[in-house]
Amino acid sequence: MIRVKDLSVSFGGRILFENVNLSFDEGNRYGLIGANGSGKSTFMKILVGDFEQSTGTVTIQPGLRVGVLRQDHYQYDDCRVLDTVLMGHPELWEVMQERERLYSLPEMSEEEGMRVGELESAFADMDGYSAEYFAAELLEGLGIPVEKHNDLMSSMIGGFKLRVLLAQVLFGRPDVLLLDEPTNHLDLDTIRWLESFLLQHKGTMVIISHDRHFLNTVCTHMVDVDYQQISMFAGNYDFFVAASTLAREQLVAENAKNQEKIAELREFVARFSANKSKAKQATSRQKQIDKIEIQEIRPSSRVSPYIKFTSKQPLGKQVVALESIHKSFGDLNVLKDVNLEIHGGEKVAVIGVNGIGKTTLLNTMMGQLDPDGGSVTWGQSAEPTYFTQDHHDTIPRDTTVYEWLRSFDDQADQQTLRSILGRMLFSKDEVHKSTEVLSGGETARLMIAKMLLQQGNVLVLDEPTNHLDLESIDALTQALAAFDGTVIFVSHARQLVTDVANRIIELTPNGVIDFSGTYDEYLEKRESLLGA
Repeated sequence: MIRVKDLSVSFGGRILFENVNLSFDEGNRYGLIGANGSGKSTFMKILVGDFEQSTGTVTIQPGLRVGVLRQDHYQYDDCRVLDTVLMGHPELWEVMQERERLYSLPEMSEEEGMRVGELESAFADMDGYSAEYFAAELLEGLGIPVEKHNDLMSSMIGGFKLRVLLAQVLFGRPDVLLLDEPTNHLDLDTIRWLESFLLQHKGTMVIISHDRHFLNTVCTHMVDVDYQQISMFAGNYDFFVAASTLAREQLVAENAKNQEKIAELREFVARFSANKSKAKQATSRQKQIDKIEIQEIRPSSRVSPYIKFTSKQPLGKQVVALESIHKSFGDLNVLKDVNLEIHGGEKVAVIGVNGIGKTTLLNTMMGQLDPDGGSVTWGQSAEPTYFTQDHHDTIPRDTTVYEWLRSFDDQADQQTLRSILGRMLFSKDEVHKSTEVLSGGETARLMIAKMLLQQGNVLVLDEPTNHLDLESIDALTQALAAFDGTVIFVSHARQLVTDVANRIIELTPNGVIDFSGTYDEYLEKRESLLGA
Protein backbone atom coordinates (compact mmCIF):
# COMPACT_ATOMS: atom_id res chain seq x y z
CA MET A 1 0.00 0.00 0.00
CA ILE A 2 2.57 2.60 1.17
CA ARG A 3 6.31 2.01 0.92
CA VAL A 4 8.86 4.25 2.63
CA LYS A 5 12.44 3.71 1.47
CA ASP A 6 15.67 5.24 2.86
CA LEU A 7 13.78 8.29 4.13
CA SER A 8 15.67 11.02 5.99
CA VAL A 9 14.73 14.51 7.17
CA SER A 10 17.05 17.08 8.68
CA PHE A 11 16.88 20.80 9.36
CA GLY A 12 20.34 22.33 9.24
CA GLY A 13 22.40 20.17 11.56
CA ARG A 14 19.40 18.66 13.33
CA ILE A 15 18.36 15.17 12.26
CA LEU A 16 14.69 14.34 12.79
CA PHE A 17 15.02 10.81 11.47
CA GLU A 18 17.22 8.97 8.96
CA ASN A 19 17.27 5.86 6.78
CA VAL A 20 13.64 4.99 7.48
CA ASN A 21 12.32 1.90 5.72
CA LEU A 22 8.70 0.97 6.42
CA SER A 23 5.77 -0.77 4.78
CA PHE A 24 2.15 0.16 5.57
CA ASP A 25 0.07 -2.82 4.52
CA GLU A 26 -3.52 -3.25 3.45
CA GLY A 27 -6.16 -3.30 6.17
CA ASN A 28 -3.87 -2.34 9.05
CA ARG A 29 -4.46 0.70 11.28
CA TYR A 30 -1.25 2.45 12.30
CA GLY A 31 -0.99 4.85 15.23
CA LEU A 32 1.74 7.44 14.55
CA ILE A 33 3.18 8.51 17.90
CA GLY A 34 6.12 10.44 19.30
CA ALA A 35 6.96 13.32 21.62
CA ASN A 36 6.09 16.86 20.61
CA GLY A 37 8.82 18.02 18.22
CA SER A 38 10.02 14.49 17.41
CA GLY A 39 8.92 14.72 13.78
CA LYS A 40 5.66 12.75 13.61
CA SER A 41 3.73 15.66 12.07
CA THR A 42 6.54 16.13 9.54
CA PHE A 43 6.38 12.43 8.66
CA MET A 44 2.63 12.64 8.19
CA LYS A 45 3.07 15.69 5.92
CA ILE A 46 5.53 13.66 3.82
CA LEU A 47 2.96 10.85 3.47
CA VAL A 48 0.30 13.42 2.52
CA GLY A 49 2.65 15.10 0.03
CA ASP A 50 2.77 18.47 1.80
CA PHE A 51 6.48 18.26 2.72
CA GLU A 52 9.57 17.17 0.82
CA GLN A 53 11.99 14.84 2.56
CA SER A 54 15.74 15.36 2.52
CA THR A 55 16.41 11.93 0.98
CA GLY A 56 14.48 8.77 0.14
CA THR A 57 11.12 7.99 -1.41
CA VAL A 58 7.49 7.42 -0.43
CA THR A 59 5.42 5.33 -2.84
CA ILE A 60 1.66 4.83 -2.62
CA GLN A 61 0.31 1.96 -4.73
CA PRO A 62 -1.10 3.39 -7.97
CA GLY A 63 -4.87 3.52 -8.31
CA LEU A 64 -5.58 3.83 -4.59
CA ARG A 65 -7.76 6.67 -3.33
CA VAL A 66 -6.16 8.56 -0.45
CA GLY A 67 -8.22 10.53 2.10
CA VAL A 68 -6.55 13.23 4.17
CA LEU A 69 -8.10 15.03 7.13
CA ARG A 70 -7.50 18.71 6.39
CA GLN A 71 -7.63 21.35 9.12
CA ASP A 72 -8.55 24.32 6.87
CA HIS A 73 -11.51 25.96 8.62
CA TYR A 74 -12.35 28.39 5.83
CA GLN A 75 -11.91 26.53 2.52
CA TYR A 76 -15.58 25.51 2.29
CA ASP A 77 -17.25 28.52 3.93
CA ASP A 78 -19.48 29.19 0.90
CA CYS A 79 -20.65 25.57 0.68
CA ARG A 80 -23.52 23.76 2.34
CA VAL A 81 -22.49 21.40 5.14
CA LEU A 82 -23.91 18.37 3.30
CA ASP A 83 -22.22 19.36 0.02
CA THR A 84 -18.88 19.72 1.83
CA VAL A 85 -19.16 16.10 2.94
CA LEU A 86 -20.15 14.92 -0.55
CA MET A 87 -17.01 16.57 -1.94
CA GLY A 88 -15.07 13.92 -0.05
CA HIS A 89 -15.63 11.67 -3.07
CA PRO A 90 -14.37 13.97 -5.88
CA GLU A 91 -15.34 11.66 -8.75
CA LEU A 92 -18.88 11.24 -7.44
CA TRP A 93 -19.18 14.97 -6.74
CA GLU A 94 -18.14 15.78 -10.31
CA VAL A 95 -20.76 13.39 -11.68
CA MET A 96 -23.42 14.85 -9.36
CA GLN A 97 -22.65 18.40 -10.49
CA GLU A 98 -22.71 17.57 -14.18
CA ARG A 99 -25.85 15.45 -13.78
CA GLU A 100 -27.60 18.29 -11.97
CA ARG A 101 -26.52 20.77 -14.66
CA LEU A 102 -27.88 18.66 -17.48
CA TYR A 103 -31.19 17.96 -15.74
CA SER A 104 -31.66 21.69 -15.19
CA LEU A 105 -31.46 22.43 -18.94
CA PRO A 106 -34.76 23.48 -20.55
CA GLU A 107 -34.07 21.03 -23.38
CA MET A 108 -31.40 18.41 -24.02
CA SER A 109 -29.68 17.61 -27.26
CA GLU A 110 -29.27 14.00 -28.31
CA GLU A 111 -25.63 14.17 -27.29
CA GLU A 112 -26.57 15.57 -23.87
CA GLY A 113 -29.17 12.84 -23.46
CA MET A 114 -26.54 10.19 -24.14
CA ARG A 115 -24.25 11.92 -21.69
CA VAL A 116 -26.97 11.76 -19.01
CA GLY A 117 -27.20 8.01 -19.57
CA GLU A 118 -23.46 7.64 -19.03
CA LEU A 119 -23.63 9.78 -15.90
CA GLU A 120 -26.53 7.76 -14.48
CA SER A 121 -24.54 4.58 -14.95
CA ALA A 122 -21.46 6.07 -13.24
CA PHE A 123 -23.69 7.55 -10.52
CA ALA A 124 -25.18 4.14 -9.76
CA ASP A 125 -21.76 2.43 -9.79
CA MET A 126 -20.54 4.90 -7.14
CA ASP A 127 -23.63 4.38 -4.91
CA GLY A 128 -24.77 7.89 -5.76
CA TYR A 129 -28.41 7.17 -4.88
CA SER A 130 -27.48 6.50 -1.25
CA ALA A 131 -24.75 9.19 -1.07
CA GLU A 132 -26.77 11.89 0.66
CA TYR A 133 -28.16 9.37 3.16
CA PHE A 134 -24.64 8.14 4.00
CA ALA A 135 -23.30 11.71 4.28
CA ALA A 136 -26.17 12.64 6.62
CA GLU A 137 -25.51 9.50 8.68
CA LEU A 138 -21.85 10.49 9.09
CA LEU A 139 -22.76 14.03 10.14
CA GLU A 140 -25.25 12.78 12.71
CA GLY A 141 -22.71 10.29 14.05
CA LEU A 142 -20.29 13.17 14.49
CA GLY A 143 -22.85 15.19 16.43
CA ILE A 144 -24.17 17.52 13.70
CA PRO A 145 -28.00 17.37 13.66
CA VAL A 146 -30.09 17.14 10.48
CA GLU A 147 -31.34 20.72 10.77
CA LYS A 148 -27.74 21.96 10.29
CA HIS A 149 -27.00 19.94 7.14
CA ASN A 150 -28.24 22.60 4.73
CA ASP A 151 -26.54 25.48 6.57
CA LEU A 152 -23.45 27.14 5.12
CA MET A 153 -20.11 26.06 6.52
CA SER A 154 -19.44 29.70 7.47
CA SER A 155 -22.20 29.38 10.11
CA MET A 156 -20.39 26.52 11.89
CA ILE A 157 -18.02 27.25 14.80
CA GLY A 158 -14.45 25.94 14.51
CA GLY A 159 -14.84 22.62 16.35
CA PHE A 160 -17.91 21.69 14.31
CA LYS A 161 -16.25 22.69 11.04
CA LEU A 162 -13.57 20.12 11.83
CA ARG A 163 -16.28 17.52 12.38
CA VAL A 164 -17.64 18.24 8.91
CA LEU A 165 -14.14 17.89 7.45
CA LEU A 166 -13.78 14.57 9.27
CA ALA A 167 -17.13 13.44 7.80
CA GLN A 168 -15.83 14.55 4.40
CA VAL A 169 -12.73 12.35 4.48
CA LEU A 170 -14.71 9.38 5.86
CA PHE A 171 -17.41 9.77 3.20
CA GLY A 172 -14.97 9.09 0.38
CA ARG A 173 -14.34 5.58 1.76
CA PRO A 174 -10.70 5.94 0.69
CA ASP A 175 -8.32 3.01 0.43
CA VAL A 176 -5.81 4.95 2.57
CA LEU A 177 -6.88 7.24 5.43
CA LEU A 178 -4.38 9.75 6.82
CA LEU A 179 -5.80 11.35 9.97
CA ASP A 180 -4.04 13.97 12.12
CA GLU A 181 -5.69 14.25 15.56
CA PRO A 182 -9.18 13.16 14.43
CA THR A 183 -10.56 13.22 18.01
CA ASN A 184 -9.79 16.93 18.53
CA HIS A 185 -12.96 18.82 19.54
CA LEU A 186 -14.96 15.59 19.85
CA ASP A 187 -16.86 14.66 23.01
CA LEU A 188 -16.71 11.18 24.53
CA ASP A 189 -19.83 9.88 22.78
CA THR A 190 -18.62 11.05 19.37
CA ILE A 191 -15.17 9.52 19.93
CA ARG A 192 -16.85 6.21 20.74
CA TRP A 193 -18.85 6.49 17.49
CA LEU A 194 -15.67 7.26 15.53
CA GLU A 195 -13.85 4.29 17.07
CA SER A 196 -16.69 2.01 15.97
CA PHE A 197 -16.72 3.48 12.43
CA LEU A 198 -12.98 3.14 11.94
CA LEU A 199 -13.00 -0.45 13.18
CA GLN A 200 -15.48 -1.29 10.40
CA HIS A 201 -13.59 0.63 7.70
CA LYS A 202 -11.64 -1.71 5.41
CA GLY A 203 -8.87 0.63 4.33
CA THR A 204 -5.37 1.25 5.60
CA MET A 205 -5.06 4.05 8.17
CA VAL A 206 -2.27 6.18 9.59
CA ILE A 207 -3.48 8.16 12.60
CA ILE A 208 -1.78 10.73 14.83
CA SER A 209 -3.48 10.85 18.22
CA HIS A 210 -2.71 11.71 21.84
CA ASP A 211 -5.71 9.72 23.05
CA ARG A 212 -4.42 6.52 24.62
CA HIS A 213 -7.79 4.76 24.75
CA PHE A 214 -8.45 5.64 21.10
CA LEU A 215 -5.08 4.24 20.04
CA ASN A 216 -5.66 1.07 22.06
CA THR A 217 -9.13 0.56 20.61
CA VAL A 218 -8.48 1.37 16.95
CA CYS A 219 -4.86 0.63 16.07
CA THR A 220 -3.30 -2.68 15.07
CA HIS A 221 0.25 -1.25 14.91
CA MET A 222 2.27 1.61 16.42
CA VAL A 223 4.71 3.69 14.39
CA ASP A 224 7.04 5.40 16.84
CA VAL A 225 9.10 8.48 15.96
CA ASP A 226 11.97 8.56 18.45
CA TYR A 227 15.76 8.20 18.75
CA GLN A 228 16.05 9.87 15.29
CA GLN A 229 14.40 6.76 13.89
CA ILE A 230 10.90 5.56 13.01
CA SER A 231 10.12 2.08 14.26
CA MET A 232 7.04 -0.08 13.78
CA PHE A 233 5.53 -2.35 16.42
CA ALA A 234 2.66 -4.82 16.02
CA GLY A 235 -0.06 -4.30 18.63
CA ASN A 236 -1.85 -1.39 20.26
CA TYR A 237 -0.37 1.44 22.33
CA ASP A 238 -0.21 -0.41 25.66
CA PHE A 239 1.56 -3.31 23.97
CA PHE A 240 4.00 -0.87 22.37
CA VAL A 241 4.83 0.73 25.73
CA ALA A 242 5.51 -2.66 27.31
CA ALA A 243 7.47 -4.02 24.34
CA SER A 244 9.59 -0.91 23.71
CA THR A 245 10.38 -0.49 27.41
CA LEU A 246 11.45 -4.14 27.66
CA ALA A 247 13.55 -3.91 24.48
CA ARG A 248 15.38 -0.81 25.74
CA GLU A 249 15.98 -2.36 29.17
CA GLN A 250 17.39 -5.49 27.52
CA LEU A 251 19.66 -3.38 25.30
CA VAL A 252 20.96 -1.40 28.29
CA ALA A 253 21.53 -4.62 30.25
CA GLU A 254 23.32 -6.25 27.30
CA ASN A 255 25.58 -3.21 26.89
CA ALA A 256 26.38 -3.18 30.60
CA LYS A 257 27.25 -6.88 30.47
CA ASN A 258 29.47 -6.38 27.41
CA GLN A 259 31.21 -3.34 28.93
CA GLU A 260 31.95 -5.36 32.05
CA LYS A 261 33.39 -8.14 29.89
CA ILE A 262 35.52 -5.63 27.94
CA ALA A 263 36.87 -4.17 31.20
CA GLU A 264 37.91 -7.66 32.39
CA LEU A 265 39.62 -8.48 29.09
CA ARG A 266 41.40 -5.12 28.97
CA GLU A 267 42.71 -5.65 32.47
CA PHE A 268 44.17 -9.02 31.41
CA VAL A 269 45.72 -7.49 28.27
CA ALA A 270 47.24 -4.64 30.27
CA ARG A 271 48.73 -7.02 32.84
CA PHE A 272 50.11 -9.71 30.56
CA SER A 273 50.77 -8.20 27.12
CA ALA A 274 54.45 -7.72 28.07
CA ASN A 275 54.68 -11.25 29.56
CA LYS A 276 56.17 -13.54 26.93
CA SER A 277 54.56 -16.66 28.37
CA LYS A 278 51.10 -15.11 28.23
CA ALA A 279 51.51 -12.84 25.20
CA LYS A 280 49.49 -15.23 23.01
CA GLN A 281 46.61 -15.22 25.55
CA ALA A 282 46.72 -11.41 25.74
CA THR A 283 46.53 -11.20 21.92
CA SER A 284 43.58 -13.63 21.93
CA ARG A 285 41.73 -11.51 24.49
CA GLN A 286 42.39 -8.35 22.46
CA LYS A 287 40.70 -10.03 19.51
CA GLN A 288 37.76 -10.90 21.75
CA ILE A 289 37.48 -7.22 22.74
CA ASP A 290 37.38 -6.21 19.07
CA LYS A 291 34.50 -8.59 18.44
CA ILE A 292 32.30 -7.41 21.31
CA GLU A 293 29.75 -4.90 20.06
CA ILE A 294 28.35 -2.06 22.16
CA GLN A 295 24.98 -1.03 20.72
CA GLU A 296 24.35 2.69 20.27
CA ILE A 297 21.59 3.92 22.59
CA ARG A 298 20.36 7.20 21.26
CA PRO A 299 18.72 9.66 23.65
CA SER A 300 14.93 9.54 23.57
CA SER A 301 12.96 12.64 22.60
CA ARG A 302 10.38 11.54 25.17
CA VAL A 303 10.43 13.29 28.52
CA SER A 304 7.75 13.00 31.18
CA PRO A 305 6.90 15.77 33.63
CA TYR A 306 6.92 14.86 37.31
CA ILE A 307 3.48 15.69 38.68
CA LYS A 308 2.52 15.13 42.29
CA PHE A 309 -0.31 17.21 43.71
CA THR A 310 -0.17 18.07 47.40
CA SER A 311 -2.47 20.29 49.47
CA LYS A 312 -1.64 22.84 52.16
CA GLN A 313 -4.51 21.83 54.40
CA PRO A 314 -6.88 18.88 54.85
CA LEU A 315 -10.23 18.97 53.12
CA GLY A 316 -13.46 18.56 55.03
CA LYS A 317 -16.55 16.67 53.88
CA GLN A 318 -18.31 19.67 52.31
CA VAL A 319 -16.53 20.86 49.16
CA VAL A 320 -19.02 22.79 47.04
CA ALA A 321 -22.79 22.99 46.69
CA LEU A 322 -24.69 24.35 43.68
CA GLU A 323 -28.32 25.18 44.31
CA SER A 324 -30.85 25.95 41.56
CA ILE A 325 -28.21 27.33 39.18
CA HIS A 326 -29.52 29.01 36.05
CA LYS A 327 -27.36 30.51 33.33
CA SER A 328 -28.37 31.83 29.91
CA PHE A 329 -26.62 33.62 27.07
CA GLY A 330 -29.27 35.61 25.26
CA ASP A 331 -32.06 33.21 24.31
CA LEU A 332 -29.87 30.16 24.91
CA ASN A 333 -30.52 28.44 28.25
CA VAL A 334 -27.27 26.66 29.06
CA LEU A 335 -27.75 25.68 32.71
CA LYS A 336 -31.24 25.18 34.05
CA ASP A 337 -31.98 24.38 37.69
CA VAL A 338 -28.68 22.58 38.37
CA ASN A 339 -28.38 21.17 41.89
CA LEU A 340 -25.15 19.43 42.91
CA GLU A 341 -23.27 18.69 46.09
CA ILE A 342 -19.64 17.52 45.86
CA HIS A 343 -17.77 16.01 48.81
CA GLY A 344 -14.20 15.46 49.95
CA GLY A 345 -12.26 12.76 48.12
CA GLU A 346 -14.59 12.58 45.13
CA LYS A 347 -13.15 12.54 41.63
CA VAL A 348 -15.92 13.99 39.49
CA ALA A 349 -15.91 13.85 35.69
CA VAL A 350 -18.29 16.32 34.07
CA ILE A 351 -19.22 15.02 30.62
CA GLY A 352 -21.69 15.82 27.84
CA VAL A 353 -21.83 16.79 24.18
CA ASN A 354 -19.93 19.87 23.06
CA GLY A 355 -21.83 23.09 23.74
CA ILE A 356 -24.01 21.57 26.46
CA GLY A 357 -22.54 23.83 29.19
CA LYS A 358 -19.65 21.97 30.85
CA THR A 359 -17.26 24.94 30.78
CA THR A 360 -20.08 27.28 31.83
CA LEU A 361 -20.72 25.01 34.83
CA LEU A 362 -17.06 25.09 35.92
CA ASN A 363 -16.73 28.84 35.34
CA THR A 364 -19.87 29.43 37.40
CA MET A 365 -18.63 27.12 40.11
CA MET A 366 -15.29 28.98 40.23
CA GLY A 367 -16.89 32.44 40.30
CA GLN A 368 -15.68 33.44 36.85
CA LEU A 369 -19.31 33.69 35.69
CA ASP A 370 -22.22 34.99 37.75
CA PRO A 371 -25.29 32.76 37.58
CA ASP A 372 -28.59 34.29 36.53
CA GLY A 373 -30.15 32.54 39.48
CA GLY A 374 -29.19 30.21 42.31
CA SER A 375 -26.10 30.04 44.49
CA VAL A 376 -22.65 28.44 44.72
CA THR A 377 -21.37 27.70 48.23
CA TRP A 378 -17.86 26.45 48.93
CA GLY A 379 -16.99 24.54 52.10
CA GLN A 380 -14.92 26.39 54.70
CA SER A 381 -11.89 24.16 54.25
CA ALA A 382 -12.04 24.08 50.43
CA GLU A 383 -9.16 25.74 48.57
CA PRO A 384 -9.80 25.27 44.84
CA THR A 385 -7.29 25.87 42.06
CA TYR A 386 -8.38 26.06 38.43
CA PHE A 387 -6.99 24.86 35.10
CA THR A 388 -9.02 26.85 32.57
CA GLN A 389 -9.68 25.69 29.02
CA ASP A 390 -8.86 29.04 27.44
CA HIS A 391 -5.21 29.54 28.34
CA HIS A 392 -4.99 32.89 26.57
CA ASP A 393 -7.41 34.42 29.07
CA THR A 394 -5.40 33.02 31.98
CA ILE A 395 -1.80 33.64 30.90
CA PRO A 396 -0.98 37.15 29.63
CA ARG A 397 1.37 37.35 26.64
CA ASP A 398 3.60 40.11 28.04
CA THR A 399 5.47 38.22 30.77
CA THR A 400 7.80 35.26 31.26
CA VAL A 401 7.22 31.73 32.49
CA TYR A 402 9.01 32.44 35.78
CA GLU A 403 7.35 35.81 36.44
CA TRP A 404 3.87 34.50 35.70
CA LEU A 405 4.29 31.60 38.12
CA ARG A 406 5.80 33.89 40.79
CA SER A 407 2.74 36.18 40.57
CA PHE A 408 0.71 33.48 42.35
CA ASP A 409 3.02 33.42 45.37
CA ASP A 410 5.49 36.29 45.70
CA GLN A 411 6.75 34.73 48.95
CA ALA A 412 7.97 31.59 47.16
CA ASP A 413 11.74 31.43 46.88
CA GLN A 414 13.56 31.02 43.59
CA GLN A 415 14.53 27.42 44.31
CA THR A 416 10.90 26.40 44.86
CA LEU A 417 9.73 28.09 41.66
CA ARG A 418 12.58 26.67 39.59
CA SER A 419 12.00 23.22 41.04
CA ILE A 420 8.32 23.24 40.06
CA LEU A 421 9.12 24.58 36.59
CA GLY A 422 11.84 21.95 36.18
CA ARG A 423 9.35 19.23 37.03
CA MET A 424 7.16 20.68 34.27
CA LEU A 425 10.11 20.47 31.83
CA PHE A 426 11.10 24.15 31.90
CA SER A 427 14.82 23.81 32.53
CA LYS A 428 17.60 26.38 32.90
CA ASP A 429 16.98 29.47 30.73
CA GLU A 430 13.57 28.19 29.58
CA VAL A 431 12.11 29.63 32.78
CA HIS A 432 12.71 33.10 31.28
CA LYS A 433 10.90 32.22 28.07
CA SER A 434 8.28 34.74 26.96
CA THR A 435 4.72 33.51 27.45
CA GLU A 436 3.94 34.89 23.99
CA VAL A 437 5.92 32.13 22.25
CA LEU A 438 4.79 29.15 24.33
CA SER A 439 3.41 26.14 22.47
CA GLY A 440 0.08 24.65 23.49
CA GLY A 441 1.81 21.87 25.42
CA GLU A 442 4.11 24.30 27.23
CA THR A 443 1.17 26.48 28.19
CA ALA A 444 -0.72 23.48 29.59
CA ARG A 445 2.31 22.41 31.63
CA LEU A 446 2.67 25.95 32.98
CA MET A 447 -0.97 25.83 34.10
CA ILE A 448 -0.23 22.60 35.96
CA ALA A 449 2.82 24.27 37.52
CA LYS A 450 0.51 26.94 38.93
CA MET A 451 -1.66 24.24 40.51
CA LEU A 452 1.41 22.57 42.03
CA LEU A 453 2.50 25.90 43.54
CA GLN A 454 -0.92 26.80 44.94
CA GLN A 455 -1.36 23.41 46.62
CA GLY A 456 -5.13 23.58 46.64
CA ASN A 457 -7.12 20.70 48.07
CA VAL A 458 -9.68 20.91 45.25
CA LEU A 459 -8.41 20.62 41.66
CA VAL A 460 -10.75 21.93 38.98
CA LEU A 461 -9.66 21.22 35.41
CA ASP A 462 -11.32 22.04 32.09
CA GLU A 463 -9.98 19.91 29.20
CA PRO A 464 -6.42 19.70 30.60
CA THR A 465 -5.18 17.19 27.99
CA ASN A 466 -5.99 19.22 24.85
CA HIS A 467 -2.39 20.14 24.04
CA LEU A 468 -0.42 17.57 26.04
CA ASP A 469 1.55 14.67 24.59
CA LEU A 470 0.94 11.08 25.66
CA GLU A 471 3.69 11.10 28.29
CA SER A 472 2.33 14.25 29.94
CA ILE A 473 -1.24 12.93 29.83
CA ASP A 474 -0.13 9.70 31.50
CA ALA A 475 1.73 11.66 34.20
CA LEU A 476 -1.30 13.89 34.82
CA THR A 477 -3.66 10.91 34.93
CA GLN A 478 -1.54 9.13 37.53
CA ALA A 479 -1.21 12.31 39.61
CA LEU A 480 -4.95 13.00 39.65
CA ALA A 481 -5.74 9.37 40.52
CA ALA A 482 -3.25 9.50 43.43
CA PHE A 483 -4.37 12.92 44.76
CA ASP A 484 -6.06 12.67 48.18
CA GLY A 485 -8.23 15.77 47.71
CA THR A 486 -11.18 16.35 45.40
CA VAL A 487 -10.93 16.56 41.61
CA ILE A 488 -13.62 18.09 39.39
CA PHE A 489 -12.77 17.88 35.70
CA VAL A 490 -14.06 18.09 32.15
CA SER A 491 -12.26 15.90 29.62
CA HIS A 492 -12.81 14.05 26.35
CA ALA A 493 -9.81 11.80 27.08
CA ARG A 494 -11.44 8.44 27.75
CA GLN A 495 -8.43 6.99 29.57
CA LEU A 496 -8.27 9.96 31.96
CA VAL A 497 -11.99 9.69 32.75
CA THR A 498 -11.77 5.91 33.15
CA ASP A 499 -8.70 5.93 35.40
CA VAL A 500 -9.57 8.93 37.61
CA ALA A 501 -13.32 9.41 38.01
CA ASN A 502 -15.37 7.77 40.77
CA ARG A 503 -18.43 9.92 40.01
CA ILE A 504 -19.90 10.91 36.64
CA ILE A 505 -22.02 14.01 36.08
CA GLU A 506 -23.44 14.16 32.56
CA LEU A 507 -25.15 17.29 31.31
CA THR A 508 -27.91 16.42 28.85
CA PRO A 509 -30.62 18.45 27.06
CA ASN A 510 -33.10 16.92 29.53
CA GLY A 511 -31.15 17.74 32.68
CA VAL A 512 -28.30 16.38 34.80
CA ILE A 513 -27.50 12.71 35.31
CA ASP A 514 -25.55 12.20 38.52
CA PHE A 515 -23.95 8.74 38.86
CA SER A 516 -21.76 7.47 41.67
CA GLY A 517 -19.26 5.03 40.17
CA THR A 518 -16.63 4.68 37.45
CA TYR A 519 -17.12 5.63 33.82
CA ASP A 520 -17.22 1.98 32.72
CA GLU A 521 -19.93 1.29 35.29
CA TYR A 522 -21.81 4.36 34.07
CA LEU A 523 -21.71 3.20 30.45
CA GLU A 524 -23.28 -0.12 31.46
CA LYS A 525 -26.27 1.67 33.03
CA ARG A 526 -26.38 4.80 30.87
CA GLU A 527 -29.25 3.80 28.59
CA SER A 528 -31.59 3.15 31.50
CA LEU A 529 -30.46 6.38 33.22
CA LEU A 530 -31.08 8.44 30.08
CA GLY A 531 -34.53 6.93 29.78
CA ALA A 532 -35.37 7.52 33.42
